[in-house]
Amino acid sequence: MARLLHYSDIENVFDVPERAARLAGRIRHLDGPDAAVVATGDTTAPGVLSLVAKGRQTIDFYAATDTLLDTFGNHEFDYGPDALRGLVDDAPVEFVSANVRDEDGDPFGRREGVVPWTTRAVDGATVGFVGVTDPATDSLNPMAAPLSFDDPVAAAREALDDLEREGPGVDHRVVLSHLGGGDDDLARELDVDAVLGGHVHSRRNERVDGTLLVRPGVNGEAVAEVDLGDPADPDDRATATLHEPDGAAPHAGLESALAERMGAADLGEVVDRVADPIERTGAVVHGGECRVGNFVADAFRWAHDADVGLSNAGGLRQGDPWAGDVTKADLISLIPFEEPVVLTDVGGEELRGVLREMAAPDVDFGEDDWWHGHVSNARVVWDAESEEIVEVTVGGEPIDPDARYTVATSEYLLHSDHEYPTLEERHRIGEADIQYEVLADFARERGIDPEIEGRIEIRNRAAADGSR
Repeated sequence: MARLLHYSDIENVFDVPERAARLAGRIRHLDGPDAAVVATGDTTAPGVLSLVAKGRQTIDFYAATDTLLDTFGNHEFDYGPDALRGLVDDAPVEFVSANVRDEDGDPFGRREGVVPWTTRAVDGATVGFVGVTDPATDSLNPMAAPLSFDDPVAAAREALDDLEREGPGVDHRVVLSHLGGGDDDLARELDVDAVLGGHVHSRRNERVDGTLLVRPGVNGEAVAEVDLGDPADPDDRATATLHEPDGAAPHAGLESALAERMGAADLGEVVDRVADPIERTGAVVHGGECRVGNFVADAFRWAHDADVGLSNAGGLRQGDPWAGDVTKADLISLIPFEEPVVLTDVGGEELRGVLREMAAPDVDFGEDDWWHGHVSNARVVWDAESEEIVEVTVGGEPIDPDARYTVATSEYLLHSDHEYPTLEERHRIGEADIQYEVLADFARERGIDPEIEGRIEIRNRAAADGSR
């Protein structure tokens, strides 16, 4: 019976070539004549090597894993539409996208071979695929701002209708999705066997209204093996198993190719040394106050001598802990975006609103209990059960609603209305260097030795989780 091998959001797996080689080795070990390898976005970026290669390092990975299909994640657009068109033209995969439109409102990438739907013969079965991307991508990624994104459910439905009308007749219908939480809507609204998803970095393997929903997590931590079942037996539905990369022989050729690309970048300068490892897992950066978040927020505030430093947790990329020598490559791996640290000017009430948005109770991005920000020179006490700030100070003093405050943060937050809608371009009053350059300068001058200081306190989290 037909199998699909699914990976997604591998992002900075390329920054450790051996880790990427292990992931490719696991995919090759699972592969066979009854299987097809597919991806669901954020495969080209972000990451150190991605920044150096402008996403083209993924071409090596596609070839090593015999990947057949991919769709666009929000980070595929990190280097702009033209760079992505060039990558699509050169990559040995077919990109499936039903809801992305170009600068003129036409379907994106059709000239380079992007299709809204396609079919593949897998172990004697015909499998139809459609692809969709988060419609908030033009807000999530400033480089995607010239593009537009149609409603993914409507676009997928139209593509599936076209597939039925124009295609060869299919045994299985699969959505390649980079929607995150929107996968549930696809499952409820569409007649498909499986939604293979990404965007949200936690793993998933469950059913919604009878449709299999799968996410393999981030940075190559797992590969999903999807058995599509017997199309002649309605009770034999699609199932999935998540496999760890460890245990399979690494792909030596891929490791060598990526190591060569990384070596040419010359990013090995040691900026400081840390005695106690600094974790940067998803659970850490989205769990509340953490050492790596404090380091970034302190560096941002230092760059502008601002009243407050603010980092969005989603901008801190996950990876191996920092231990011993910390190099410039490590800093880029944490924030691999060529965007400056900006200085903003906000009123006291606006600042309170910004700090409330760190909890993001009204934003459907990530898991329900994720924390979305880190601060410097501020303290926030959040009650998760009542979803309100119960205490907030700057420099040890309550926020004065009539005062003005300067906040140093990522330029991205001025563009996006997805995470911190209170902050807008009109608040900008200054600009410093690119974020990872600011981190490097701060580390050289002040060192890397962040501590947990009680900047963020989340009360009643367990009670709030239990009520859902």
